Amino acid sequence: MKNKTVLITGSTSGIGLGIANHFAKEGYNIMFHGLELNGEEIAKKIAEKHHIKAAFSNANLLQPEAIEGLVNETIKTFGHLHVLVNNAGIQYVSPIEDFPNSKYEAIIAINMNAVFYASKAAWKQMKKQKFGRIINVSSVHGIRASEFKSAYVTAKHGVIGMTKVMALEGAPFNITSNAICPGYVKTPLVEGQIKDQAKAHQMTESEVIEKVMLKKQAVKEFVPLEAISDMAILLAKNSSTTITGTSFVLDGGWSAQ
Repeated sequence: MKNKTVLITGSTSGIGLGIANHFAKEGYNIMFHGLELNGEEIAKKIAEKHHIKAAFSNANLLQPEAIEGLVNETIKTFGHLHVLVNNAGIQYVSPIEDFPNSKYEAIIAINMNAVFYASKAAWKQMKKQKFGRIINVSSVHGIRASEFKSAYVTAKHGVIGMTKVMALEGAPFNITSNAICPGYVKTPLVEGQIKDQAKAHQMTESEVIEKVMLKKQAVKEFVPLEAISDMAILLAKNSSTTITGTSFVLDGGWSAQ
């Protein structure tokens, strides 16, 4: 995979950072993206460790023109763009009647609309080179619902529908489009949620994990970050031409019930 380029949104922490590390090990050049103030430092360290080229952008995914600029910057920096991983996402939990309009609109914009704008911006380059791999990080909430997550569930369902459309339109040009739908992954974001839930429910953190977080999973374990990264690498391969329009659910059996 030497000299191939991947753009990963939200790649300076959590799932995105794990995916980026995996692509770096495989020899991909990487455009990192995120809001962390040390994003350039993160990109530089990973590039030096794995002897790849890397760059960093803090483009605002709430702005379509900034997303287009992020993709164009990637192509200008590396000369091409082979893999796009739409990973960035935000969350807010609230009953519908209390859900702030601004929070709803921001979640739809970043979790769903940004997937469209980034893919649209990458499309011309991928058609030109007759190769493209679009990998959308959705969620088990893209196929299942939970209370108080109206915006998040709506956005993640939308991403799966968009994934299918892009698969159909991309097929003649060797552009594949797939979604990865993980259950809970123990990222810093989720660890923060565990602490908040423990306070709110007056539970221990272990009780929150068992009775709240992993309640719906048959396998009572967090989804390993490596499993998501391995799936992303598989979907990016040259040999994955016929794997397209599919949602890969890594949820410990949650959706089997």
